[in-house]
Amino acid sequence: MQQEALVPTNIQLDPFFDLSMDYLCVAGYDGYFRKINPAFVKLLGYSKEELFSTLICDFIYEEDRCLTASHRKSLINSKPLLDFENRYVCKSGELVWLHWTSIPMPDKQLIYAIAKNITHKKNLESERVSHVAQLSKINEQLKQLNYTTSHDLRSPVNNLLYLADILGNKDNGEEENEKILEYIKLSAEGLKTSLNSYVDALKENEGDSVGVEEVFFKEVFEKINGSISSLIKDSQVKFSLDFSAMESVRFNSTYMESIFLNLITNSIKYARPDVFPEIQITSGETNGKKTFTFTDNGLGFDMEKVGHLIFNLNQRFHGTKDSKGVGLYLVHSHVTSLGGTINVTSKVNEGSTFTIIFGD
Repeated sequence: MQQEALVPTNIQLDPFFDLSMDYLCVAGYDGYFRKINPAFVKLLGYSKEELFSTLICDFIYEEDRCLTASHRKSLINSKPLLDFENRYVCKSGELVWLHWTSIPMPDKQLIYAIAKNITHKKNLESERVSHVAQLSKINEQLKQLNYTTSHDLRSPVNNLLYLADILGNKDNGEEENEKILEYIKLSAEGLKTSLNSYVDALKENEGDSVGVEEVFFKEVFEKINGSISSLIKDSQVKFSLDFSAMESVRFNSTYMESIFLNLITNSIKYARPDVFPEIQITSGETNGKKTFTFTDNGLGFDMEKVGHLIFNLNQRFHGTKDSKGVGLYLVHSHVTSLGGTINVTSKVNEGSTFTIIFGD
């Protein structure tokens, strides 16, 4: 007979609660916290006294309170809450997105809940939605320009072809050929003017959406570090920064934040399982060109197989479930749209180095 497994009855669960990097809490049906783990206290930034003496709904972002209240009613009616997301307001004023799983205990009038900080994912989603919308707008502009040029230039092109055709007529006299050449010149100048106006209109549309200013690398890093602080803490990533050679560059600030955000989150997401992630970020000048270098010790790429695809849209190289194949495409798009270049060197299980050379 197979011996039944013995289940110890003296296991202490307090260390599990206290040491968890997820956010654990117990709430009463009356709407107040009854217990909250240290990770959650640190994330929100309030004291325990403030957390226990204030209604939970007061910590929730105002726009999310009604939806949260409706789900809370379901919880009190003994229906577990799965895959629910809402925003909490930290004491610093920062908003954090939390993903909840909550289980009611009707006999004790308590709710046991666990949350994960998904703020960085929401930031990436928001950025990608915005960029896709921008790309769609640009695509529509290009389509409209294509329709316009194909329509508006058809007549002058046909006119040029007709004039060129009759120019070769041997029945024409010298004076008639001179007139035809004059018409060809006038038509060509009109065509050139039209083309220039279309190009200028396209440049104007591009210029409206992208502004440049002096962007300081350290300030951008600190902003991104704050927005994904929990992800950075949980991953135990180690940063090595050196912006002494070049503290800033003229660039678009939103684009620079996106570059930092995508490169850092990618390095954490694709870290090797046997080592903690390490990231080195430096700036400088090479051959008179301003450069930015980002190096990690992650999974890396097989450059012979995928090197030509790394910056393409919807490319996935490591099979990660939440990978969208958009991050590196955005980084490349931000850099090249302002006249810069970006390249990558990498080896499998040794990490990757991205080098940006900024445009003049």
